[in-house]
Amino acid sequence: MLLVIFGPPAVGKMTVGRAVAARSGFRLFHNHMTIEPLLEVFGYGTHAFTTLNGEFRRRVMEEAAAHGVDLIFTVVWALDRRADLREIRAYVECFDEVAFVELRADLGTRLERNRTEERLLHKASKRDVEWSDGNVREMEERWQMTSAEGPLEAAELLERHPHLVLDTVGVPPEETAARIVAWLDEVR
Repeated sequence: MLLVIFGPPAVGKMTVGRAVAARSGFRLFHNHMTIEPLLEVFGYGTHAFTTLNGEFRRRVMEEAAAHGVDLIFTVVWALDRRADLREIRAYVECFDEVAFVELRADLGTRLERNRTEERLLHKASKRDVEWSDGNVREMEERWQMTSAEGPLEAAELLERHPHLVLDTVGVPPEETAARIVAWLDEVR
């Protein structure tokens, strides 16, 4: 099974994904596992970066599906961006069973989380906190980061699979993970 945990930057996807993996048979494949090494070589947004990032992720998805690995994939998904939808569809096509968990939190909470030790430890590209805060704000203004914001390019894909929406404000990651695991037991 593929469990896609998505939401805006700094909402807690990786942290919640780690907690879900710790209490289930899922393995975590967070989006920065491909981003960080590619940044070192090619720089963000270059043609080589974008091409390889998509290819690496797709290969991991294919191999996980082929070997029966239940995989958590965390990702920032601009729900109104066609390129993001194409990418997510390509990953979903690898698996017979797919579920989506959408995490939400207000901007102030996410800006606080943007500075946490856990985030900075695993995401070197976020260590320039001033830049990272600006990126969180820019994505918030530019893209549709949650399904609550109206009609979606991604609606059809989300409607075909189980989709759980959770607000993470004031909720410990372990509690959010427990809710996700219980929900997965119901939908599987």
